[in-house]
Parts: sequence; structure tokens; C-alpha cells
Amino acid sequence: MKWIAPAERDAATRSLETRLWEAADQLRANSDLKSQQYSQPVLGLIFLRFADVRFAARRKELEKAATSSRRGSRVDDPEAYHSTGVLYLSVDARFDHLLELPEGAAVGKALNEAMRDIEKHNSQLAGVLPKTYETFNSTLLKQLLKKISEIPATLDYDGFGRVYEYFLGEFAKSEGQKGGEFFTPSSIVRLLVEVIEPYHGRILDPACGSGGMFVQSARFVAEHKKNPSAELSIHGQEKVAETARICRMNLAVHGLEGDIREAITYYDDPHDATGKFDFVLANPPFNVNAVDKERLETDVGLARRYPFGMPRTDNANYLWIQLFYSALNERGRAGFVMANSASDARSSELELRRKLIEERAVDVVVTVGSNMFYTVTLPVTLWFLDRGKKNKKRANEVLFIDARHIYRQIDRAHRDWTEEQIGFIANLVRLWRGEELDFTLGRNGAKEKLVEVFGRKPKFVSLPGLCRAATISDVEAKGWSLNPGRYVGVAPGEEMEDEDFRERFTALREEFQALLVQAHDLERLIEENSAKVLQG
Repeated sequence: MKWIAPAERDAATRSLETRLWEAADQLRANSDLKSQQYSQPVLGLIFLRFADVRFAARRKELEKAATSSRRGSRVDDPEAYHSTGVLYLSVDARFDHLLELPEGAAVGKALNEAMRDIEKHNSQLAGVLPKTYETFNSTLLKQLLKKISEIPATLDYDGFGRVYEYFLGEFAKSEGQKGGEFFTPSSIVRLLVEVIEPYHGRILDPACGSGGMFVQSARFVAEHKKNPSAELSIHGQEKVAETARICRMNLAVHGLEGDIREAITYYDDPHDATGKFDFVLANPPFNVNAVDKERLETDVGLARRYPFGMPRTDNANYLWIQLFYSALNERGRAGFVMANSASDARSSELELRRKLIEERAVDVVVTVGSNMFYTVTLPVTLWFLDRGKKNKKRANEVLFIDARHIYRQIDRAHRDWTEEQIGFIANLVRLWRGEELDFTLGRNGAKEKLVEVFGRKPKFVSLPGLCRAATISDVEAKGWSLNPGRYVGVAPGEEMEDEDFRERFTALREEFQALLVQAHDLERLIEENSAKVLQG
């Protein structure tokens, strides 16, 4: 199925984002710093602007309350701010004070001191905020502060979040492959979240990067009229200290708190995760090699971190997959990004995949088209696990969706999904699960598309070129493949494109090779049995 949406964006927000980025890029152009060295200071200033806007709004409330209260004013009481999820800012740490510093002032020093002061009064940010502003020219910093002051105080939570998210994306682009380690495009994350539906509970991202999975989960809860801070308990792990700090800042920008630990997830389990989480969301690094498997031996086995065993290949994809599975409780759901190659990997990885499928834990698999990521041009696959499905009607099925031809072309090199497209795919999943449809995201556009494809009273059916509900027996017959292309096929009247042909040809070739192996095994068995008959 093809659904290519026109490129549309909020022109005002886009213009603001572009102006801010151009100003921030002057720091790079006028220094010898690499992107990762100036990204944190810039994000720190955006964070400060947002924190200041929220602080000012809360201060007005407290000033108004003080005029009618006999208890006296609480405008300078940090707890009066913390109790409503607002950061307390002393005078020297407020944005306007820094913006109005006189010519010749040491702006970098003042910013460093402001960040230290914020950490002092808001313990959840201890050691998180950037303090390298003295690296930069005071004139440049003044110009950047002035530009960031253009972010209107009336901009809502979501608006500030989009500006922050835009900067994360731009830094990811500028850092190339390394940028993918800390940023997953928001449309990918929103689909992951819409499918696992994290309304309430403990959520883990063991490769949390800049924290986008948590932010989008909170947005999902807020869109369903609940308080994310009350509904979600956030836990993350990140091996790079700088990225972990960006994550904590990102959470703070969105009024969230979480337990974010610095750890190498293969070896370390600071959250004692096995069986403890309602939801797992992740975009792990693909095809990592040189993991020291000897260090993992004590974590292999039933009810442990690696319940299905160790892959013999020097590739960590199936270590990650097992970590996601084992962290879930008996009703937990996971959604994660995975390399396409993992869907058809053979040898020991095939055996691990078979065990996972036989556990009835694999729920949905979605193929994503190329150019959806800033740093990976090839298609990827989204996997969804549900440990609670084994007691449901769909226990013996896996839903495969081919979403490669559903996208919006942002520019020549990048694509994403619109809210309508995300809502359509998520409701396709709900239709198959037998759940109530939810058009909170995508609204009429998603609903109209679902009716167009599945009828006025939508009822799930497998549709060539879009989706197929395959039985476990079907999956076994395909060599335990989780490649949607091997099940969904091509819609009638549509031509097979080069990309589809390559994938289909590869799948058929692998299937043929598997049959050859089986044929050789049968040939050997017949020969052995024949020899026994002749000897007997």
C-alpha cells in the first residue's frame, strides 16, 4: 500500500527553529569545537529559557496567593516550586538577568555560575547541566541568548519540546553516524509508543540516549488526560555520560524526572530489571561486536537476563532482544527498533528467535522504509513484544505490517510519518488485537484512512501489500523468519519495486538454502538408515 503525504509543517515554528539553529551554529563556526562539544551548552540555554518561563508563571501564582494569605509569601521558597514540578531559579540564574548583563561582562562565567546555582537548588539536576560556557566568546553568547529569548513565553509545553527536539535532531545530523546513538526521530518513537500504549506503570529504556522514548510516552499519557509524572515511573541506562546528562535535561525540559543510570547494559543491571517492567522502549545500537560473552555467563538461563542462551555469532542484536524480553513482567509490552538482518538471521540466532516466537511473545513486526533516520539510510524493522498475549485469542498469531511505502517526504534525504499515518498504523494493530480504536493521534485523517482500507465498520483482514496475520505454523514454515516482506507480499495491481524485489529475492534464496540444508540432512539420514538395514 502506498500513502505518501505532502510535506507540511507549522511555518511559524519552523521559522523560529531555523533562526535559532542558525544562531547556535555560529558557536561552531567561530570555534574549533566539534558538534558534541557545543551541543550541550546550546541545549542548556534552551533548557534555561524553558525553566525560566515556567518559573515566572509559578512565581506570579505565588505572588497572587500571598496577597490573600495570612501565612505570608512563599515566592522565594524552593519547595513551593518543586511541589508543582517547577524548577526553582535564584535571581542570578534567571534568563532575563543573564540577557541583560552589561557589555564587557564575563557572560560565560555568569552562565557557568547560573548552572551551578540551578543544580544547587534542584537536586535532581546535580551534575547534569553544562558548565563550559567560558569556552565561548562573550559576544557570541550574548547574541545566542538574545536569539533564544525570541522563543515566546506563551509557547506551550509541547512547543518548547519541539524546539528542543529539533535541536537534538540537527545535532544528530551534524554528528553523522554517532548522532544516531542519542536520537531517534520522533515519528518512529510515537509509533512505538502508540502500539505498546504505556498508560500507567514502570517503563525502561536500556539504551536511552537523549530520552525521546520517555518524552513521547509522557506525551501519550498527557494526550489521554492523565498526569505523566503520576502515571509513569521512568528508568533508563546510557553508557555515555554526556548523553545521559542530555537525557536528564530533556526530561527536565518536559517537567519529568527519572532514574537514569550510566551503565554498559550488556554487563550491568543497575535497575535489577528482570521481570520488573510494564514497558520497554529502545533503539539499541545495531550489529555490535566484541561483547565479552564470558562476563555474561551467570546471566544466562531461565528467569535471567538472557533466558534463551548466547548467540554464537559475534553480533549483539539477540543480546539486546533478550534483554528487552526478560525485563518485562508477565503482562509487559516492548517496542524497539532493530536491524532488518535480525529478522532472518540464521544459525544460533535463528534458534534464539524460534524460542522467542514459541513463547508467544512476538506480537507485531513492522518494516520501515529507507531514510526515516538521520544516520541510517537503509530500512529498519520495529519489533513489538507482548508477554501477556499467550492467554489471548491472538496467541498463535503474529501481525506483520509493511509500512515502507507509507511516509511523508520532508526533503530529498529524509522522511517521516504524519500523525495521521501513525494513527492509522496504530489502529490497524488495535483492529487486529480486538481493542477499542483510539484516534487521539491522527484524528479524522487516521479514521478516514482506516475506513477507506478496512470498510465503514472496520474489521481486520490480511491485505496483500499492507498486512498479514500469520500463524505460528506459517512462521515455522518460513524458517522462523520475522521479515514482513515474506508474509505480506505485493498488492494486486501494484508493481514490485526494486527494493521489494531485492528483499523478496533474498528471502526466496534463503528459503531455498534452508531447504537444501534439510535435503542434505534427509539424504544423510536415509543413507544411515539404509546402511543399518543392509548390516542387519
